[in-house]
Amino acid sequence: MNVARHLPKTGPSSAARISADNENARRKRTRNRAGKQDALIQAALKLFATKGYEATKTREIAAAAGCAEGLIHRYFHGKAGLLTAIIEDHYSAEIADLDRQLQAGDDLESEFVQMVLWEVERFWERRDFLKVFIPRAFVDPAAAAALRRAVILMRAGAILERLQRYKVCTRLPQDEVQVLAQAVGMLGLVFGFMRPMVLGQDRSSATQTAALMAKLMVRSVLMKT
Repeated sequence: MNVARHLPKTGPSSAARISADNENARRKRTRNRAGKQDALIQAALKLFATKGYEATKTREIAAAAGCAEGLIHRYFHGKAGLLTAIIEDHYSAEIADLDRQLQAGDDLESEFVQMVLWEVERFWERRDFLKVFIPRAFVDPAAAAALRRAVILMRAGAILERLQRYKVCTRLPQDEVQVLAQAVGMLGLVFGFMRPMVLGQDRSSATQTAALMAKLMVRSVLMKT
């Protein structure tokens, strides 16, 4: 009698199944964690915008997200860490949207102007976000640092990369190209948020002014080529 034929099958195939099960479980945990983090970020953003940062309690954020309150401390080290995570998440999404939603312009001028107008619209759409985070940056160094990384390094860097695709930029002083990149966000903030939201300027008028200023700015730089 061949005893080996009646023994249960073990070996590499069983080990492979165990390994695959462990990997699937790990991926499921990762997806669950990412989903909970995103739910907490979105819930916090809405509550911060409606109630204000100081008035919002972590238990309210957790309830709105359908998560345990302890996850805010585990994932973000508290409400302050959640605030900086919101900033980084917000600007990462906007940078991804920039290339996905905005086709390259025919030349540097059209590219610069369309990016300014895109930023004007985005700043207006995100006015609730800005109402929370701009004042907070004055009193919270961590929030200010997160905004600085997001706006100056991430966002302006992505805009600079788009501008440098145009050959004319190779004939321009690079510090001036960098100023153009910074100016996109600056004009977006002024005419998409400050003028209409803070000063009450008509949005159409503010947008037209932003477009004209963008044209004048880029043309003054192009005159040197």
